[in-house]
Amino acid sequence: MKYIFVSLILIFCSCSNEKIVQLPEISNSNITEVIDVSAAYLFYNETVADSVELNRKNLIGTTNWLVNVDKRLTLNQAIPKIKFLQDKKRNAEMHKNEAAKNYYTCHDTSISNLGFIEFTDVIYRDWIPGESIPKLDSSNHPATIGYQFDGSIRILNPDTEAMHFETTLEELTEHLKTMDSLNDVIHLNFDRSISFQQYISLKSKLAKFKFKHAKIANEEFIFN
Repeated sequence: MKYIFVSLILIFCSCSNEKIVQLPEISNSNITEVIDVSAAYLFYNETVADSVELNRKNLIGTTNWLVNVDKRLTLNQAIPKIKFLQDKKRNAEMHKNEAAKNYYTCHDTSISNLGFIEFTDVIYRDWIPGESIPKLDSSNHPATIGYQFDGSIRILNPDTEAMHFETTLEELTEHLKTMDSLNDVIHLNFDRSISFQQYISLKSKLAKFKFKHAKIANEEFIFN
């Protein structure tokens, strides 16, 4: 089926029972239109502790998937459901479309409409701090960006004098310029207690940065 832009209120609501999804906010998205789509919703229930509900009944395996995640959910709540959806699509034996992609739906405040962040190739892995993060085979100069529970950004870069330091999301772009010139791969890790809004904010900033040398690893590590 074809995707036609609708008002945000229709995306926020599940047609079956009018539950609300508060979409994460971004600005100046690289992707503002996706066609041939079906949608899944991850709802947040503020009346029940740690409540998360997945509605996937409208998903069609051969389409691009729009995953609408409530920005108030933590990664601990959302990622298991997202991994479930990824596995369903990757392991499908019938009605499979190799060209179909997965996107997170966001509210792009710069255009007061929808924006999208692709996550088709992202692989989410649990990680225990202290364990080494596997390097890509081609990576001789890796670096790590970690999003901490308190909102700070921790950078581990063996190729700089300040190997281990903390910064903020607002100041990250300047550090990305340095990392792009020194590193060939950048790993991401996230505290599982951060909100989905915080997660998307970092993903959006990385998506807009024009890397010339480095690449963001497909594997993302979720830690306690």
